[in-house]
Amino acid sequence: MRILVAPDSFKGSLKSTEVASLVKKGLQRVDKGWLVVERPLADGGEGTVEVLVQGTGGKIIEKEVSGPRGEKVKAHIGVVPCSCGEVAVLEMAQVAGLTLLPPEERNPRFTTTYGVGELIKEAVNLGFRRIILGVGGSATNDGGMGALRALGVRFFDREGKELKGVGDDLLLVSSIDSQHLFKKPEEVELVIACDVKNPLYGEEGAAYVYGPQKGANPEEVEALDQGLRNYARLVREHTGIEIDHLPGAGAAGGIGAGLYAFWGAQFASGIQLIMDILHLEEEIKKADLVISGEGKIDKQSFYGKVVSGVEEKCRKWGKPLLLVGGKISEEAFSLWEERVLALFSIANGPITEEEAFQKAPFLLEHLAFNLGRVWKGGEIYA
Repeated sequence: MRILVAPDSFKGSLKSTEVASLVKKGLQRVDKGWLVVERPLADGGEGTVEVLVQGTGGKIIEKEVSGPRGEKVKAHIGVVPCSCGEVAVLEMAQVAGLTLLPPEERNPRFTTTYGVGELIKEAVNLGFRRIILGVGGSATNDGGMGALRALGVRFFDREGKELKGVGDDLLLVSSIDSQHLFKKPEEVELVIACDVKNPLYGEEGAAYVYGPQKGANPEEVEALDQGLRNYARLVREHTGIEIDHLPGAGAAGGIGAGLYAFWGAQFASGIQLIMDILHLEEEIKKADLVISGEGKIDKQSFYGKVVSGVEEKCRKWGKPLLLVGGKISEEAFSLWEERVLALFSIANGPITEEEAFQKAPFLLEHLAFNLGRVWKGGEIYA
């Protein structure tokens, strides 16, 4: 019996590596003879570097860069071996992530992607020719102005004052100077790992869709959206490149839009990139059963998330898939009922979210144990 365990993290509670380990532990309490293969996953957000480095036998290079409010933070460049040579993997959540800030300091008006630009420059200077930037979990809405400032682009208001490159500056920027841009070497490829298709602005754009969860109130969301419109116009006038309706430009507060216009960045599916690097499809082909999951399984899980990528490959090869989650929304059952064998929540009764986070290791391991017993046929074990 070969079981593949390929989960995302349970955000706020367990890393994907921990989820995979706990599921394996529960399953092997049922039958130590089962071969349980752990392949923890990510989709470009938190844990991307760890997952790829661990899954490929890569290594970590630590750098100190600027955080979302200008403070210094430690960030990792993941060095991942691939057929094309070593690839640098960067994780925006480590540099400009929401979890780096206490709740009272979260507001995309005042946060910057400056440290992301610093990390990109470090990767180029280290000699990497392919750079993957995972942009999930950001605290920013600056259109990539901060990152571009770190790469040498300067932004000015109407009075000629240079701007820092935070969300508030999007409305203030009046001119751009890119003559000192740290140019991307022709042989370097920058890939934005992103699974959302939101445009830069508008009702489906960066500010309206993601601004509230980053701490912006309705008035601030509207101002940020107007700022992104102003920014897109100036970028178009300066570079001749239109970023307004670029699919994925609204991810991570628009950083991809700025890097696309000034640095030729390209967009790619985060989960597809990660599955390809980890050769996940080959593992799915060999498995008798696949188990995946994430903290909350809902409508969004169906679009570009880890579980949707795993489900697609399981369906291709006719492999049974079980999904486990901390919370499963009602809509998820109708969306997934014809695509997976079954969905299970780790909650074993009325429980608060705080309790679920605290007890997640125990609950997850015992859910895996019970699933293993059912899968084996309901025997009673000594």
